Amino acid sequence: MRGKTFFVLIAIAVAYILGARAGRERYEQLVDTVQSFWNAPDVKKARKKAKAQAAKARKRLS
Repeated sequence: MRGKTFFVLIAIAVAYILGARAGRERYEQLVDTVQSFWNAPDVKKARKKAKAQAAKARKRLS
């Protein structure tokens, strides 16, 4: 029984380590994708336009 328990614990540890590595790589990939989207020239232009429109709307409400 102890041998099976030990084997199961080792298998869980190995799976955790491999999963954590794969998870980190996927996380980094997602971060890179989001950053490249956020910093794209068209998106920057749209953010600037939205900010200006929000400022205009704020002035009208005041």
